Amino acid sequence: MSQLPAIQQITELVEKIIAESEDVFLVSVRIKPVNNFKIFVDADNGINIDRCVKINRAMYKVIEEEAWYPDGNFSLEVSSPGVDEPLLLPRQFKKNIGRTVAVTLSDDIKLEGKMTDATDEGILIEYKEGKNKKAVLINKVLAFEEIKQVIVQISF
Repeated sequence: MSQLPAIQQITELVEKIIAESEDVFLVSVRIKPVNNFKIFVDADNGINIDRCVKINRAMYKVIEEEAWYPDGNFSLEVSSPGVDEPLLLPRQFKKNIGRTVAVTLSDDIKLEGKMTDATDEGILIEYKEGKNKKAVLINKVLAFEEIKQVIVQISF
C-alpha cells in the first residue's frame, strides 16, 4: 500500500469508482481491525444490492491488481447505511425530506417530527408540542451546528 493512510486511499478509490454515476455518493468509510473495510454508499433515489456489488467488485479488482495487500489479508464490504445509521451528509438529508426523523440536538434535547426541508446549512422540522387539544404544530429551523444526530424513523 502507498504512503497514504488506508482510509484516505480507500476513500479516493471509492470516489473514483462512483464518479461515473452522478446519483451515487460516498457516505463513510470505516476500517475495523485486520484490514476490514466497510464502505457505505447511497444514491439520490436509493441504492440497491446490485450497485453495491458492482462497486465492491471494482474496488476488489483495483486492490488486487495494485497489490495493496499481497497476502490477500483484507476484507471489503460495500453497503448502504442501515436504517439505524444517522444521516451525515446534506445530500442524505435532502433525499429524506418528507420523512419522520428523530433529532438529537447538541444540548441533548430530542425532537421527533417530519423533516419538511433540508439545505446545505440545516433542516426544517415540523413537530407537535403539547398533547391532545392543546397540541401546537411547530416548524423549527435547525442549523447543522445545533444538531448532534438525525435518524430516519421507519413506520410500519
